[in-house]
Amino acid sequence: MHPDFLIDGTYKSFPPAAQPVRASRIAERGWNVLADDLPYPLAVIRRSALEHNVSWMQDYARRRGIAFAPHGKTTMSPQLFELQLQGGAWGLTFATVYQLAVGVEAGARRAIIANQVVASADLDGLDDLLARHDGLRVWFLLDSLAQLRGIEDWARVRGNRRVFDVLLEVGIPGQRTGLRDAGDALALAQAVQASPSVRLGGIECYEGGLAHCDSAHDVPAVTGLVHRVVEIARACDAQGLLPAQEPILSAGGSALFDLVVPLLQSAGLSRPFLGVLRSGCYVTHDHGHYRRLLSLVERRGGLQDSLQAALEVWAMVQSVPEPGLALLTCGRRDISHDLELPSVERWAPRGAVSAQAAPASWKISALNDQHAYLRFDAAQAGPAVGDRVALGISHPCTTFDKWRWLPVVDDAWTLIGAVETRF
Repeated sequence: MHPDFLIDGTYKSFPPAAQPVRASRIAERGWNVLADDLPYPLAVIRRSALEHNVSWMQDYARRRGIAFAPHGKTTMSPQLFELQLQGGAWGLTFATVYQLAVGVEAGARRAIIANQVVASADLDGLDDLLARHDGLRVWFLLDSLAQLRGIEDWARVRGNRRVFDVLLEVGIPGQRTGLRDAGDALALAQAVQASPSVRLGGIECYEGGLAHCDSAHDVPAVTGLVHRVVEIARACDAQGLLPAQEPILSAGGSALFDLVVPLLQSAGLSRPFLGVLRSGCYVTHDHGHYRRLLSLVERRGGLQDSLQAALEVWAMVQSVPEPGLALLTCGRRDISHDLELPSVERWAPRGAVSAQAAPASWKISALNDQHAYLRFDAAQAGPAVGDRVALGISHPCTTFDKWRWLPVVDDAWTLIGAVETRF
């Protein structure tokens, strides 16, 4: 992974008395999480699980004959972008032009901005990136005539002849962006064909908002969306509105990606097309929300193995002020809590250099800015001051954005590398 960043005491959870070190040389320090060589809390990525996930998801797409453009917003890490590209990713997905610039720096030359680009400053930035990087292809989402007219106004005011590549976004009633009506989608595709500022590259949707973690609901809901997208794609195809060379059909978050595979494989178009899957959270997976959703993917697909949780946050027990309650050195500023509270995964008593599974009864009941409340059965042995606890997460996106760097560790929690984030 890309080594060129320097870590020092200005980075949270870097040893404050240690000399700065480049990520490429951090393994030389011989630091180990369970030797208390770094302060807590400390978010770490287990390299074995990380590499498994990158390989597993790439193989999943390959065996289904579709391309993979993982969503970079999950980690915003140049080192992890490089790992995904080297692992065979067709390109990367982003939500903003700023995120795209980080990906281009990491080597991406094909990218989807799975969002509308509206602001003139963002169009300026995208135009600049395309002008400075030969061979860079970027598609962003279009879902209204108003957005199209804004792009044309930008071109007129700037005197710019740039032709941007766009994907029509098909949306879901009551949810976020995207065209709700097939007739409106076809009319917008016709307007794109007549525009000097954009060209249509294909059709896009996002199914993740339909997830209820219940196959009885999720399967028909996503199937209905897929049918709508296919209907629009075929109507555009019949009128010659899609590009002659490999129009893109793209979908796929991290929750229901298996259910959009039929769209990406066989939409019944008159020309060969490229199906592009865009899952993001898979890279480190999690211990809660996505683990439950993936268990349904496994059942629906008859999968024998799948993704592994690679990201965890280690904290130290700093106080046991009353029976049944321990306070940990980890809070809202360190770990995700937007979907649910962290889980207690591992426990290493003070002085131990190995970890064991935490008792199933240990639960996090609340988070403050800097504290986690660990509840345990007061009638049984519990954690003591100085013990270490590994917390599992739901939703990796909102743990990554709390850290400027994360150590990469082996299965004995010895540091073997590091990644940075650029949120």
